[in-house]
Amino acid sequence: MSSARDETPLWSPSPKRRAESRLTEYLEWLAREKGLRFADYDALWRWSVDELEAFWESIWQFFEVRASQPYARVLEARRMPGAKWFEGARLNLAENAFRHATASRPALVFRSEIAPLTEVSWAGLEHEVARVAGALRAMGVAPGDRVAAFVPNIPQAMIAFLACASLGAIWSSCAPDMGAASVLERFRQIEPKVLIAVDGYRYGGKDFDRREVVEGLRREMPSLEHTVVLDYLDCGPIDDTTSWDE
Repeated sequence: MSSARDETPLWSPSPKRRAESRLTEYLEWLAREKGLRFADYDALWRWSVDELEAFWESIWQFFEVRASQPYARVLEARRMPGAKWFEGARLNLAENAFRHATASRPALVFRSEIAPLTEVSWAGLEHEVARVAGALRAMGVAPGDRVAAFVPNIPQAMIAFLACASLGAIWSSCAPDMGAASVLERFRQIEPKVLIAVDGYRYGGKDFDRREVVEGLRREMPSLEHTVVLDYLDCGPIDDTTSWDE
């Protein structure tokens, strides 16, 4: 067991891994495109703190962020709270995510207690995101509307999140193992238009039916216009809801 004074790193990357890292690529880009060179990581970190505008603009440029409307300036004023970043820019997270689509690797790799190791291709992910976005749009979800999700970390959560992002809707989620009061406290204050929920979840080999919690959330959130239920455990239907498959 290491003592509190032992400063020996628990792990260090190999020279090959360092050379192939995105950080090394970024440093090389800064030298090539900006004429900036840093002796070590601490020097780079110090620059990122002292030169906020230059650093974040370089991040935008290095990652080639796509925007339908450019920003007028990087930072309006150095104050917290109230700092305004990249004013004037208009962009979509889903568009920027899918520009990395490729057939050479999956978009998602997933496994759970009730699902075997599964891969979701980029093409498959894009198709499902478009399908769910279309359904949300038909439910009246528009930019600025809120969609709440009572779901575990499953592919459908990512699909619904990207579908919301593609529409300009605001996403908020809670895990189904959270207490009902805590979930309600978070969701009620944002007044969601749509709730996406699972009927239950499995943990440690034990199944937990959450239909009663979902019913309670619906009763206590008058802003809800639609509830979509994913039959994750096949616990049974919930009245006056739309199934995920629909």
